[in-house]
Amino acid sequence: MISPQQNPEQVAGSPILSRDPSKPGPEFTRGAEIPQDLDPFADGILMDHQKEWLEDDSDLKIAEKGRRTGITFAEALDDALIAASAREAGGDNVFYIGDTKDKGREFIGYVAHFAKTVSKEMVGIEESFFEDIDEDGNTRKISSYVARFSSGYRVEALSSRPENIRGLQGIVVIDEAAFHKDVREVIDAVNALLIWGGKIRIISTHNGVLNAFNELIREAQTDKAKGIDTWSIHRIPFSKAVDNGLFKRVCLIKGEVWSEEAQAKWEDKIRSAYGSRKAAMRQELDAIPAESEGQALSRVQIEACMEKGIPYIRWQVEDDFRDLPHAKRSEILQKFLQDKLLPVLERLPKELQHVYAQDFARKGDASAIDVKSIERTLERRTRLVVELRNVPFDEQREVMEFIINHLPRFSGGAFDATGNGAYLAEKAVQRFGSSIREVHFSQSWYQENMPPYIEAFGSNRSLILPAHPDIVKDHQALAYVNGIIKVPDGFRFKGTDGNTRHGDYAIASVLGYWISRQDIAEYDYVSAGTLARDTMKPPKDEEGVGGANIFSRGSVFGKLKGLW
Repeated sequence: MISPQQNPEQVAGSPILSRDPSKPGPEFTRGAEIPQDLDPFADGILMDHQKEWLEDDSDLKIAEKGRRTGITFAEALDDALIAASAREAGGDNVFYIGDTKDKGREFIGYVAHFAKTVSKEMVGIEESFFEDIDEDGNTRKISSYVARFSSGYRVEALSSRPENIRGLQGIVVIDEAAFHKDVREVIDAVNALLIWGGKIRIISTHNGVLNAFNELIREAQTDKAKGIDTWSIHRIPFSKAVDNGLFKRVCLIKGEVWSEEAQAKWEDKIRSAYGSRKAAMRQELDAIPAESEGQALSRVQIEACMEKGIPYIRWQVEDDFRDLPHAKRSEILQKFLQDKLLPVLERLPKELQHVYAQDFARKGDASAIDVKSIERTLERRTRLVVELRNVPFDEQREVMEFIINHLPRFSGGAFDATGNGAYLAEKAVQRFGSSIREVHFSQSWYQENMPPYIEAFGSNRSLILPAHPDIVKDHQALAYVNGIIKVPDGFRFKGTDGNTRHGDYAIASVLGYWISRQDIAEYDYVSAGTLARDTMKPPKDEEGVGGANIFSRGSVFGKLKGLW
């Protein structure tokens, strides 16, 4: 614990707090410029949902809220009381992590006000630096605002998320959690705080159905239905706050007279400001996460292009698979190829053209493979999806070659050649030649090729996908980012198998659809015996035109259909 009299020093289990005394103290606002003499405990000041939040002393507490409903105000009051209390009365340090630096300034302004009006204490406020130490021992300084209390405790508002959030001890408040970078990591980390008796408060408006904050809410609700009360959930839409007297508080602060008519006009004005953006209004005011606001595809559009029964095969290996002897790895691989993939590949329609696409990943995300057929109706139908997790480079290469070697009328392959994907793309080119396209994702590539893929989900339904919840989520992840459609950088969500996803299959499917529309000669395979026989005499087709141009690729012989 660092008391006001102590020099900053390393406290066991806590990061270092330091201060630059040469910097003047900042000017702290009080949010909506609350009156200097406002007593939050005076009759009619706190609304019912604020009181319920204050009275809830759960270790894990979530507020799913509409904008400006007063929960951050109530949390600042609670934190001021906690930091002003002695240890035996429940006193503790509080760390506030907002999504912007300005939120931290506003929050600490609230805390200072409540310290003066409630605990009758003039707290010292500093602009300091929080020295964050990550798991590798690297350090960085985070700007912070600190309100110190005579109890020896402090409320500290950090300007950005610490890497070592697990090292914080006390009460941690994460405000507007859905808008934090790497929000899933934040939520996963906070549970470690409970080991040392800490408490966690997560407060946020929604930021889409696939956001980790919404997933946490759904998980908590599922647990609650099973009788597991891990999290305490408070849902505060804007309408509830209005019913509880929000506009009356606005009138109090502005010195205006409240009336039902004025309240109705005020609420209508706020809602009308969203115009036709109804999804955004429901998300920001009514705590209903938006499904399609900013997204390229809605769930209805995606599911309309889905069919049951399309094979979706996953293969995940442990970390030590890489270090197994080659013979053992080969044995495991061959079992996967022969037992899982070959039966599906043998059932592919021999009369249709097929394409192959892969969005490569080595660790973390899934390496997604998409096999599509070009139907006689010109629909692009997914025939097989394969996801590889933690599979080494060589084994991924063998999977790729095995699938392509068994594709009837193979008409092209597309590979993500960005980063580590360049290895597999290069191996595919070496093996299968000009039928392979190496794709380096860029803004211009997305601008040119994403719109046709999105259009395939339209009324003409020229795309067929497997009916699977992870494939739905992968496609819901496609969003408009700076005017182009892509999966936002750093965006992650949890799949049905418990693994983290990054829209993996959606990108593979985009590549598959794209390569199916390219002008690439069809590529077939013939046996060595047939090749030797054919090379003795140019084959003739039914019309007497010279047949195929013969060439070889390593140990596999190919036949490129075209004029001799």
